Amino acid sequence: MKSVLIAGAGIAGPTLGFWLKAAGFEPTLIERAPALRRGGYVIDFWGLGYDIAERMGLTAEIHRVGYHVRELRIVNDRGRRVAGFGTRLFDELTGGRYVTLARSELSRLLFERIQDHVEVIFDEEIVGLEDRSCGVRVELKRSGERWFDLVIGADGLHSTVRRLAFGPQQQFENSLGYVAAAFEARGYRPRDDDVYLVYGRPGQMVGRFTLRDDRSMFLFVFSAGSDSLPATIEQQKALLREKYAAGGWECPPILAGLDRAGEVYFDRVSQIRLSGWSQGRVALIGDAAFCVSLLAGQGTALAMISAYVLAGELAAAGGRHQQAFSSYETRLRPFIATKQRGAERFAAAFAPRTRWGLRFRNQVVRAFAIPGLAKLAIGREIIDSLHLPEYDLPSFHHH
Repeated sequence: MKSVLIAGAGIAGPTLGFWLKAAGFEPTLIERAPALRRGGYVIDFWGLGYDIAERMGLTAEIHRVGYHVRELRIVNDRGRRVAGFGTRLFDELTGGRYVTLARSELSRLLFERIQDHVEVIFDEEIVGLEDRSCGVRVELKRSGERWFDLVIGADGLHSTVRRLAFGPQQQFENSLGYVAAAFEARGYRPRDDDVYLVYGRPGQMVGRFTLRDDRSMFLFVFSAGSDSLPATIEQQKALLREKYAAGGWECPPILAGLDRAGEVYFDRVSQIRLSGWSQGRVALIGDAAFCVSLLAGQGTALAMISAYVLAGELAAAGGRHQQAFSSYETRLRPFIATKQRGAERFAAAFAPRTRWGLRFRNQVVRAFAIPGLAKLAIGREIIDSLHLPEYDLPSFHHH
């Protein structure tokens, strides 16, 4: 029985916990936050991520909490539609296996699948790692020292596991020159059900999406230099107010809603590039290993794919971790590299920095998509370039 410590209860961590448990391992999940994160942004969910969710018995619930976007609409200062497209095309391309949902909702559904079967510790983080031939000695901030056979970092762009085992983040981070921020507001008007509205000015955009329960979600993306980001929520709000102060459309009421927001997602739009995803008994999955960036819109699916493949390879290798880590990387690296190159190209087209660029973007927008629908933006040729391997994982079911 191999014990595996998984850091991070976002998307990759709970998915890995599920498949490791199915394969007969003993996973322990820790999360730095005191509870699951709420809010954040919405993602488009289809393709291989959808396939894995289906194998976990989650698709009915995903469609229940998700949305079926009908239209992406780009508006001008006065709120008039200047470009856009209907999303029926994507339904056709995916055979209806396509849904938009809050990233935090997907995380919650994945977590509920494992919470009764896996040891979970919130409000806990790794402060030290010592990789020995017989296992990993882990120093936890609150519970002290524990030993595990393997440690997996599923702890995102700013991974602690990566920092401790591989080195400081700046060695591996490639900033795409943008910052993204998101928040939710209650009672915002107007509401446009199942329409993703986007308003852009040179070097910045803001999107609005209507949620259930009288909530609306807002996403900002703006170009930013390499200077350090504001740390506190107050400073983050101040920067957004400054950036969008001159904006037309609904910028004033959106900023008023921001003032009241208790939680704001705020981060640099970056990629992570490592020469190897494992080091001894420590491996990385999802954004910790290869963040493709928020703009690629496939981070969630890639997190789930990497979790599934790592669990499958560990099962196939009978727990021989070097062999498993090596085949996990061999299988996924070319696929991930393609996604990262596509996301870099997409970033340049996403929030154009000039008026002319903006006009051009509005003309070609039919070739693009909601942040997540990189399907057309990044090129259809790579969509199915990876086939999910079939592993002998006796998935566990709940009664």
